[in-house]
Amino acid sequence: MKKVLFVFGTRPEAIKMAPLITSFSDDSEFDVKVAVTAQHRQMLDQVIDFFGIKVDYDLNIMKHNQTLHQLTSDLIARITSDILLTDAFDYIFVQGDTTTVLSASLAAFYQKIDVVHIEAGLRSNDMHSPFPEEMNRVLTSRLASYHFCPTSVAQENLKNENISENVFVVGNTVIDALLMGLEKIKIADESTFLNEFKSIDFTKKIVLVTCHRRENFGKPFEEICEALLEIASSHSETVEIVYPVHLNPNIKEIAHQKLIAPNIKLIAPLDYQELIWMMDKSYLILTDSGGIQEEAPSLGKPVLVLREVTERTEGVDAGTAILVGSDKFKIVSETLKLLENQSYYSSIASSSNPYGDGTTCEQIKAILKNQ
Repeated sequence: MKKVLFVFGTRPEAIKMAPLITSFSDDSEFDVKVAVTAQHRQMLDQVIDFFGIKVDYDLNIMKHNQTLHQLTSDLIARITSDILLTDAFDYIFVQGDTTTVLSASLAAFYQKIDVVHIEAGLRSNDMHSPFPEEMNRVLTSRLASYHFCPTSVAQENLKNENISENVFVVGNTVIDALLMGLEKIKIADESTFLNEFKSIDFTKKIVLVTCHRRENFGKPFEEICEALLEIASSHSETVEIVYPVHLNPNIKEIAHQKLIAPNIKLIAPLDYQELIWMMDKSYLILTDSGGIQEEAPSLGKPVLVLREVTERTEGVDAGTAILVGSDKFKIVSETLKLLENQSYYSSIASSSNPYGDGTTCEQIKAILKNQ
């Protein structure tokens, strides 16, 4: 029996790890343990509860105003002392590009434990954007023993860095999670969601907005807000902009100061099940989230990416996403084109998802079984 440890700390990691943990836990060939660092405490716990994940180690690492230097050193020390020195593992799974990912990978490397990197090979090729995620994933690729890439583009990125051993293209577990999550909420009474969001007029075209990344703080976010106000004003009778506002004060304060319009609804951050339900109800999505760029095509929703560069170029190439950055003119013009031109909308909404078909977890498990 192979002993495996899944380590994650944020909501996106938890979402993408959840179906993988379920798949491995259901197999008698693996002894599964789960560790959370809790970079995102409240949002993380919501996903853990929704998917019914059993947590074996909870480091609860975050402190008020903690710097990246402190967080990284604390993570390496705690993962080592609280977990790796008390138990033995064959594999340690990390997902994506957070500080938890880099720290857990380095701690595992020091203990000579094989690191399995899920969603490997994403690159923006700009070490400062996104920061610090781009450098986190580049360094993790050097530490990992197994690289599970979502697409052939990610595989090619690794090849360009002379990483070719144990590199597999399997799709993205986020699609497995999305299908698993939709199945779970299918049995729920939709009236529960409609009652919770009764301030939103779902007879209008819903434009869902999520924006929270560090590179959009300040002037870029102000530009995005101006664009949203113009969109809301030009289609006041037919469009409802719904924005679950991130708790970060760099976003929250400006959003509540600027985004004042009858058809802009600022709501609290959404639980995962609420988010995928809201995505399904939306007409189109404006986001700087990597996960949503991957999920939306499976729901047939066009995505405008509120970032200057994206490591998820496959969606742009496949026509499921359009890169608009924080440019007010681009955001407004592309949004209005999608709202007003049905054939253009349909060409994007009907594009196939380049990120997977929901079988990623089983592919990963089958590969590791043969190692």
